[in-house]
This record gives sequence, C-alpha cells and structure tokens, in this order.
Amino acid sequence: MTKKPDFQKAKKNRIFQDVVDQIQEAIFCNQLNPGDFLPPERELRETFNVSRGTLREALRVLEHKGLIEIRLGTGGGSVVKHAGVEPLNESIAILIRSGDLSVHDIGEFREGIEGKIASLASVKADQSDINQLKKLLNRSETALKKGLTAWEEFLDIDQKIHKELAAISGNSLYTYTSQVIHNNIRRYYDRYLDKTERRMAENFQDLKEIVQAVENRLPEKALFFAESHVKNFNRRMKEKEALFSQKKITNAIVFQ
Repeated sequence: MTKKPDFQKAKKNRIFQDVVDQIQEAIFCNQLNPGDFLPPERELRETFNVSRGTLREALRVLEHKGLIEIRLGTGGGSVVKHAGVEPLNESIAILIRSGDLSVHDIGEFREGIEGKIASLASVKADQSDINQLKKLLNRSETALKKGLTAWEEFLDIDQKIHKELAAISGNSLYTYTSQVIHNNIRRYYDRYLDKTERRMAENFQDLKEIVQAVENRLPEKALFFAESHVKNFNRRMKEKEALFSQKKITNAIVFQ
C-alpha cells in the first residue's frame, strides 16, 4: 500500500453509499493499488463508524463492480483488483440472455467500431503483430479445409483475430469493448448463423482481406473490408432471425 487512505466517518444521511464512494475514490486515486489489502474489517467499521452489516454490504458492491476481491479464510480480506472486463462481460451476458439486446443492436454497434479498429491496426501494427495475425489466419484456413467438423474451431479463431486487431489498435477502450462483444455474441452465432462450408469460406476471405490490408498498411482498405465483413455478417443473421420469427408466427397460427 503506497499511502494509507484518509477515510472519514460516513455521512449519516447516506452511510452505505458514502462507504462505497470513499473506498472507490481511494482506488481511483491510487491510494490503494492492485494487490493491496483494505484495512481489517474491524478497523474499517471504526473508521467509517458503521455497523458490520453496512460495511459488508458496501464491500459486496465493490466486489460486484470488480474493484475488490473478498478472500475468505486464513490470510483473507478485501484485496484491490486490477481493472478488467469481467463485470462488463457479465452485464452484457445478462442483457443477451434476457433478450434486451437484439441482433440489430449488436450488428449496428459492431459496424461502428470494427472498421475503426482495423484502420488503427493498419497504422500501428509492427512486424510481430502482423506475424500473429497471419498465424491466426493460417489456422483459420486449416480449420476451413477440415469443413464443418471444424466449425467451432473456425469461429474461435475468427473471434481471436478480431480481438487481436483490437489489441493492435492500441486503444484500451476498443480492446475491452472487442473482448466483451466477442465473448458474448457466440450465442447469436449458434442461433442465427448458417452453419455451412460456404459461410466459412466467405468469412475466411473477409478475414484474409482485412489482414492483408493491415499488413500493407492501408487504413482505408482495412476500414472498408472490416465494415463490409460485419455488414455482410449482420445481414445474414438478420435474414435468419426474420425466418426464425416467421416460423414462430406460423407455428402459433397452426396450433391455435
């Protein structure tokens, strides 16, 4: 711990939230760094002048936000975590499972960022980045040659290429956003994407054009190919979604 946080007694009219805010601010201001333990629970209760229940509720909120980890047992306590995408992943996954994010929502959002990511990657990529992209592309081609038996493997590599492009872009927000999106859109693939060798071949060609544009440091072409790839992908999913919806309506009419 670099410097002990200057925690104050919690304000009586907002005790619970004030505890959360003070600890959160100490983390954001680097008074508490990743790996640091918060003061013991008893000390925190006395400092904030709060009950055990109030303190534990505040700590649970901070844990849910991904700011701390509560460890139990000998040597346990509340430990400050590195910032990560886990809470965002969980929130997006919940939205997807609840049906609040449509194929259109996901597609429209991806169209807005995938082109920019590829464009930036084409400017910032070094030779090791290019080598990694080409390695993934070669793995993708190998999976393509195996046919539908390698469908899941092919999709895994596709997502890795998109995540790698985001990392190469050098923009942390793009990197985190890409991770969150690609960690959670697989369920849309399973439901709306045609599982055919033709789709695999088309997808591979798109990825090949994107990687080549990045390798040749052509940002405008990288942007165009990435946007076209996502737009084509979204169009196919929307078509499948429309057929799926029509089938549900037809079945409902038949069984009335």
